[in-house]
Amino acid sequence: MNSPFKRPLLRLRPILSGFDLPLLAVVLTLASLGLVTMYSVGYDHGSRFVDHGRNMLLAAALMFLIAQVPPHRLLSLAVPLYTVGVALLVATALFGVTKKGATRWLNLGVVIQPSEILKLAMPLMLAWWFQKREGQLRLFDFLVAGLLLLAPVGLVVKQPDLGTALLVLSSGLYVIYFAGLSWRLIVPVTLLATLAIAALVVSGDALCQPEVQWHGMRNYQKQRVCTLLDPSTDPLGKGFHIIQGMIAIGSGGITGKGFMSGTQTHLEFIPERTTDFIFAAFAEEFGLLTGVGLVLGFSFLILRGLWIAAHAPTLFARLLAAALSLGFFTYAFVNMGMVSGILPVVGVPLPFISYGGTAMVTLGVALGMLMSIARSRGLMQR
Repeated sequence: MNSPFKRPLLRLRPILSGFDLPLLAVVLTLASLGLVTMYSVGYDHGSRFVDHGRNMLLAAALMFLIAQVPPHRLLSLAVPLYTVGVALLVATALFGVTKKGATRWLNLGVVIQPSEILKLAMPLMLAWWFQKREGQLRLFDFLVAGLLLLAPVGLVVKQPDLGTALLVLSSGLYVIYFAGLSWRLIVPVTLLATLAIAALVVSGDALCQPEVQWHGMRNYQKQRVCTLLDPSTDPLGKGFHIIQGMIAIGSGGITGKGFMSGTQTHLEFIPERTTDFIFAAFAEEFGLLTGVGLVLGFSFLILRGLWIAAHAPTLFARLLAAALSLGFFTYAFVNMGMVSGILPVVGVPLPFISYGGTAMVTLGVALGMLMSIARSRGLMQR
């Protein structure tokens, strides 16, 4: 006798076939950990847990839908999405909504943040460009890619939104690197950046004096860097976030204070404990061992994404998958780094753990693209 569930399952099989199960498993694990963490640190913080779960369901639905779109369809969306994103950034600069000194939003009947579009449009656009130039790449092609990257990044920096600018910039640089950028160009830039950071560390006291102006940077951006070098110079002001984050991480010890038992967290010493600084709350309650497990989870996600990139059928798919995979690295590294006091505070969420609908949707779409590339390889082998 046929089961009543057999026919629906047979219909779903073509849709579900080709999904990368290891990638799906690690994403579900990280999402589950995110829900547990949000309940623990945010149960006394309004409806954050319920909203976080709703955002995850929306991201999962988008991931599933985007995974059905074959990579060649994604390729055709690259130029329109990039063009719309840049146009909206220009409109934001001219007519945007200003909040707390930043002009990052645009009112189109619904208030949107156009810079979020570029997190996905940028790697799509540059992967499209290098696919178009495949087999005839010259220095000129990399210069064009640089212009395509720097134009929107400059608009985002001007808003100002350094966190989003960093994510957009890194996503584009990953594509340019994997497209075959020569080490003769990479090494000098890396050396100059290293020397600049070393000079800043050595002469930080002099450069951080109030009367010293940093060309091209606003005062609050300068203060973030100076506070990173020595948070104790302003322990109740700009350094408060970093100091309290490090105290919370250290007080968690090896095994943590326990579920819903973080004192720094629930006595509200940790600012933004459900968003940017959720890793500090996580480390306090669940400890070093679970924190290492979280890092290993992100590492597996990134490595699996790179594996998908290495086995992708086209140059476009390889570049896009690699950039999206390392995008997760940028999110996790910058968030954990700023909470731990090794990077300036720039407002980057921790994937699947931090509260935030827009970021969760962006991550869901990125995962959908990875799944699409993985499915295209699986279907081609059938």
